[in-house]
Amino acid sequence: MSIWFLISAAILVLVTLISIMKLQPFMAFLVVSLGLGLAASLTTEQTIAAMQKGIGGTLGSIIPIIILGSMLGKMVAKSRATYVLSEYFVQLFGPKNLPIAFMLIGFIVGLPLFFSVAFLLLAPLVLSTAERYHLPPVYLGIPMLASLSITQGFLPPHPAPYYLVTHLPGAEMGTTLGYGILISIPAMLASGWLFGKTLKNIPATPMSFVEADEHGNNPTMGISLSILLLPVALIAIKSFVHLPGIDLIGEPMVALLISVFASIYFLGFQRGISWPEISGWLVDSIKDVSPLMLTFGGAGAFKEILQEMHVGDAMHALTQGSAINPLIIAWGIAAILRIVTGSSTVSGITTAGLILPLLASSGVNPNLLALSIGAGSMVLSHVNDAGFWLYKEYFGVTIKNSLRSWTIMETILAVVGLLGVLGLELVL
Repeated sequence: MSIWFLISAAILVLVTLISIMKLQPFMAFLVVSLGLGLAASLTTEQTIAAMQKGIGGTLGSIIPIIILGSMLGKMVAKSRATYVLSEYFVQLFGPKNLPIAFMLIGFIVGLPLFFSVAFLLLAPLVLSTAERYHLPPVYLGIPMLASLSITQGFLPPHPAPYYLVTHLPGAEMGTTLGYGILISIPAMLASGWLFGKTLKNIPATPMSFVEADEHGNNPTMGISLSILLLPVALIAIKSFVHLPGIDLIGEPMVALLISVFASIYFLGFQRGISWPEISGWLVDSIKDVSPLMLTFGGAGAFKEILQEMHVGDAMHALTQGSAINPLIIAWGIAAILRIVTGSSTVSGITTAGLILPLLASSGVNPNLLALSIGAGSMVLSHVNDAGFWLYKEYFGVTIKNSLRSWTIMETILAVVGLLGVLGLELVL
């Protein structure tokens, strides 16, 4: 039976189980992963081992980031730092320009931070601002999320772009970064600002991050912004200073751990809040994201089954001998791998290995090739992507409206990114 038929059927069953039958996503992923592995002629032992490996690998890398990021977000929200920051941004930009403001903030914060970390830091700020000023949360959030996605897919030092630059012969970090920023501008405007304007009527019941008034017992603007940007600064320093101590504190998990302790002191103890109350906030933050972590684990199992089926080899066989522009081929390979695996990082890294023979034979600009792969790795995010579930749960939208907003936004930025790459190829 065709590998592509099996994958298409698996995705269709997955969507049906989650969105129509309302099965808990973790259970749906397990059922589909098990069925897909056996249908693809993997043995029972291979299927179970792959699922366990996928769950363990995904959760092992992401649980510390998710939990610490959620703790920091809860501290920022409970201390009313989100209130202070939202008031500041409204005064600075005005309510009408807040989508542009959050798009710029997302780009700046997203440059050094992984998507999940930046999301957990900024989502409480966006949602509290939307609630306080009665703005549609999706309309306000999509521009910020578009910026975070663009930095994740296009720009080093994020994992996939960094891997692409360092593994495609002839690619250069500074050149790829410069071209990537140029391409990011129209991609952000199209997918975040322009498309975001069409989403004002999307119904949403987001998580609440607005706290009751405490008679002015709020942190200062300087402290609030410093705590939010502390992990950004710690991770960014690592990119410029290579010393053992700096390398340690620049690791995302360590940077977030330091930031959580800083928030406990400056947003908690310094404002007279007791440790039992702070401890309760931290425990609540874990409860908030526990269903999300289960979903991530299930998506990891599905991804690993696909890798055991050698999807990359099947994709390479499809594209051999094609006369299509190599940049479009690279984008297409990355796009299909993104759709079937749900991971932009896996898509980008896998495509790099598949595309090396094409790079050698075509003479295409390797910096543009890296960017075309990055753009393709963002397309059509859906139920097997962890970012999809972060968005759905935090912003409180249905599966249907997540596809209508998040998925289309990701696809627009992927297509505009490809057009930008092709445009650069014409002028270089």
